[in-house]
Amino acid sequence: MQNLCAEENFHPYHVGSVEINYNSKSKTFEITGRFFLDDLENALNKKYGKPFHFNDPKYKSQLDEALKNYCAEYLKLKGDSRFLKINYIGYEEDAESVNVFLETDQLSMPKKVEAAVSFLYNLFDDQINIVHIIVRGERKSEKLNFPNRYLYQQF
Repeated sequence: MQNLCAEENFHPYHVGSVEINYNSKSKTFEITGRFFLDDLENALNKKYGKPFHFNDPKYKSQLDEALKNYCAEYLKLKGDSRFLKINYIGYEEDAESVNVFLETDQLSMPKKVEAAVSFLYNLFDDQINIVHIIVRGERKSEKLNFPNRYLYQQF
C-alpha cells in the first residue's frame, strides 16, 4: 500500500502558505500562494465541477481563469481598514507544487493589515494555511487551521 500512495504523490497533511509582502517601491502588496499541485487541482475540480490539469499546456487558459476566480473568492485583504483590490498575475508549477502570484492596487505604507485566507477550505476540513505578512521588512506569521480564516496584524 505504501508504494501505491507514493506513486500517487499522496501526502498525509494539507498545508499551504501565503506570503503577503508590501513592496514600498511599487506601493503594493505582492502575494504568493504555494500549494500542493494535486490539492489545488482537486479544489478547482470540486469548485467548478470540471477537470483541470496542471502540467498540461492545453489547460493553461482554463487554469488562469479558474485561479483568478478562485483567488478572488478565497483571499480578501485590507490595509488600514480599506479593502484592497487583488489582481491575479499568474501561476507557475513544478512536479509537486503550484505558486500563484497576485498583486494589490497601490496603497500607502499600512499600519494595520487584515486578511481572510481560506484556500483549499472547500476541499479539506483539516487544511492549514501558513500566512506571512511582511511590511517594512518585519515578518509576522500565523497558522490558520480550518475553519479559522481571519488574521490581523499591526505594523
